[in-house]
Amino acid sequence: MKFDGVLFFPVTPFAPDGSVDVDVLKEHISSRLPFGPGGVFAACGTGEFHALGINEVRTVVAAAVEVVAGKVPVVAGAGGQLGHALAAARAAEDLGADALLVLPPYLVNGPVDGLVAYVEAVANASSLPVIVYHRGNAKFTAKAIGQLAANPKVIGFKDGVGDVGLAQEIVTAVKASGRTDFLLFNGLLTAELSQGAYRGLGIPLYSSAAFAMAPEIAAAYYDAYMSGDEERRDALLEGFFGPLVALRDQTPGFRVSLIKAGLRLAGLPVGSVRPPLVDPNEEQLVELKAILAKGHELAAR
Repeated sequence: MKFDGVLFFPVTPFAPDGSVDVDVLKEHISSRLPFGPGGVFAACGTGEFHALGINEVRTVVAAAVEVVAGKVPVVAGAGGQLGHALAAARAAEDLGADALLVLPPYLVNGPVDGLVAYVEAVANASSLPVIVYHRGNAKFTAKAIGQLAANPKVIGFKDGVGDVGLAQEIVTAVKASGRTDFLLFNGLLTAELSQGAYRGLGIPLYSSAAFAMAPEIAAAYYDAYMSGDEERRDALLEGFFGPLVALRDQTPGFRVSLIKAGLRLAGLPVGSVRPPLVDPNEEQLVELKAILAKGHELAAR
């Protein structure tokens, strides 16, 4: 499997009655496809996987597969309680997804051997390849990722921890495994801010929540990143991504809340985030609107 372009993590829109708004979800995904995402990661972190029931996961993944229609890979989230993760994996396969992103298990902190067993259990639940998400209470060692890389169904690693030394050790362990098809992702929050450093580690791919909210800005950054236009990349980091991160860090969970708020500001009725996340207040919305305006100005230059 290959990803060429920004990795798109759509939000999950909710209707006023609290249900998944499938029509808005389809519009959200279809409107981003012209900007060339390398893959669509449905019902994952930005899509509030933590707040979705298994039937809602099915609804989201089915809509994504239908709209994308094979243009790029669709990767579905699978995680949380083991039973929920296994059900999500089986549903994703039944619905035609191309791979799974294995999110952290629910609540408990197991040893690394237990985390490896958790990933293997999800991998064994379907025929789909899996990408390991390294974050929260799912922190892997380089040895563990090397062990998982021996399994051909494990095709990638996404770093959401940000330990640069450990990330380098993991890159080295993957190389030592002999795998040349293993995908390495920067999955830190607002990954554009750290991607220059991650590229130096040998991790060329990154996820972009900003692409869901402002694809023009995210695509402009990606183009600058790929072409080596450091002046433009630095301008976008200084004028858009840096201020966005500063606003994001004001409130826990804003990595999702701000994306949904930005979509609402742009006229797409994606609804609010589900508890325990909260929406931005009016002052924060004003700040977000100004940040987006500056980002669009920079992207248009």
